[in-house]
Amino acid sequence: MDLLNQSKAKAEKWLSSSVIDQSYKEKIKKLLSDPNPKNLIDSFYKELEFGTGGLRGIMGVGANCINKYTIGTATQGLSNYLIKNFPSMEIKVAIAYDSRNNSRALAQITADVFSANGITVYLFPELRPTPLLSFAIRNLNCQSGVVITASHNPKEYNGYKAYWTDGAQLVPPHDKNVITEVNKITDFNQVKFTADPSKIKSVSPAVEEAYYQEVEKLIPKKESIKKQSKIPLVYSSIHGAGITMVPECLKRLGFENVNVVEEQREPNGNFPTVQSPNPEEQSAMELALKLAKNLNAELVMATDPDTDRVGIGIKNDKDQFFLLNGNQAFSLMMWFVLKNLSAKKGSYVAKTIVTTELVDSMAKQIGVTCYNTLTGFKYIAELMREKEGKEKFIAAGEESYGYMVGDFVRDKDAVSACAFFAAMAAAAKDGGESLYQWLVQMYVEFGFYKEGLINLVRKGAEGEQQIKDMMKGFRESPPATIAGERVIRKMDYKSSEETNLITGEKIKINQSVADVLQFYTESGNKISVRPSGTEPKIKFYVSVNTKLTSASDYEAVSKQLDSKIKAIEKDLVQ
Repeated sequence: MDLLNQSKAKAEKWLSSSVIDQSYKEKIKKLLSDPNPKNLIDSFYKELEFGTGGLRGIMGVGANCINKYTIGTATQGLSNYLIKNFPSMEIKVAIAYDSRNNSRALAQITADVFSANGITVYLFPELRPTPLLSFAIRNLNCQSGVVITASHNPKEYNGYKAYWTDGAQLVPPHDKNVITEVNKITDFNQVKFTADPSKIKSVSPAVEEAYYQEVEKLIPKKESIKKQSKIPLVYSSIHGAGITMVPECLKRLGFENVNVVEEQREPNGNFPTVQSPNPEEQSAMELALKLAKNLNAELVMATDPDTDRVGIGIKNDKDQFFLLNGNQAFSLMMWFVLKNLSAKKGSYVAKTIVTTELVDSMAKQIGVTCYNTLTGFKYIAELMREKEGKEKFIAAGEESYGYMVGDFVRDKDAVSACAFFAAMAAAAKDGGESLYQWLVQMYVEFGFYKEGLINLVRKGAEGEQQIKDMMKGFRESPPATIAGERVIRKMDYKSSEETNLITGEKIKINQSVADVLQFYTESGNKISVRPSGTEPKIKFYVSVNTKLTSASDYEAVSKQLDSKIKAIEKDLVQ
């Protein structure tokens, strides 16, 4: 059956359901009568699936959209799986939500379905950051949890992140098993939408209090914070949930001069001051940078709507603000954490395979193990679970602005990351230095690594096929050269094979299976290619490196590396 007829059949099935609200049915009829079938196909051509970040899609009617019925079906499937896994016991789940449009209503629907299945629900009474949900699951001894968010996606999106009993997002086999349970639901009559209010409880403020205490235990250089408590810091929540916790966390640590970007303080799912609420993008950080310049601030921080990622801005030696990319910020944080680590033996840090190898180099020289996982913090959390009781976890991060220090949260955490970056700014200032000087010192000591990222957006069913074709082409016909350099090694995480492209020798990759390719050139450049698990994109990660012999050479060498990155990017997408 072609996509159009397949989509029509699904739409007709929704129309025939006695459960679907009349308002939804009217919208479906409108899609069916539209002479241009694109919107109908995009809404119904497939079911939403759990990716690296859970369930995520555009809000609207249809099987491929976020709405009451897809959220309800996902929750029913998760409920069925929980009941199978935890028989004869009280099952408890925690639910949080961010500032996105419909998040509160979708969180309530999620709570209603869980409660209708006899599951005890702890629902946050107000929006809260995703890391607090991860923390709450273990704090409240829950078997699962859900946060309603689409992270940094544009305003049209919402989503559903599902968590397991350890406070981590679902990983194999649980994610696939939940999908299996969801797919068994062939009629909306199988979804229990009628709530049992006696099963729905409000999360106590004591959970948040316990979280703050855990952050405070981990922060080093507290004496520097006391001495530098008045350094001006700028923070923006970009209309998200971060406003509920980040300023309070910084205040509790002793920072007395935290300046919030007022235009972005109010939670608002339309994100009126930005094109996209993504701290990776310069445009989302402009208001924060403007305020920082006016105040001559020491540090700029901005979090995404669910507050699991943070963008960082610092001043160079000419007092000009610039934004660190995720690799730079993570490396700098790791430099600070590892330099202040007292017990190195038996300790480890973790990162994803597309994140800078500067951290691998740093950890090796300092004497700490560095593990690499597939993209997605759920795989880092899975590693933490495997190593629990055997090795001591220190910190983890990824290039997409997600960081985590300590193991009390099992997902990326921008609240505690803001606390660490503020502590770093205070410690640098207390030593008569700046974060910029620290950055350059780090490169001199451990090597100058620079990274670039290309996102090619390909929307809808047609775009999805284009992305598959691109991955197939790179996999079957790897480039012989990239930017004039011979490609000598290919890592294919889908076939779990590493291939020496010069000798043809193959060895097995000891890693979970994923649709990721990596190519290495003769000089050590690394190019990673993967489809996004949460957005209609194919991503190209470029990494180059060289030695930096002195701080005075920083700008010249930085430009050389930028030129090399541009040459590689041009070759990849020509």
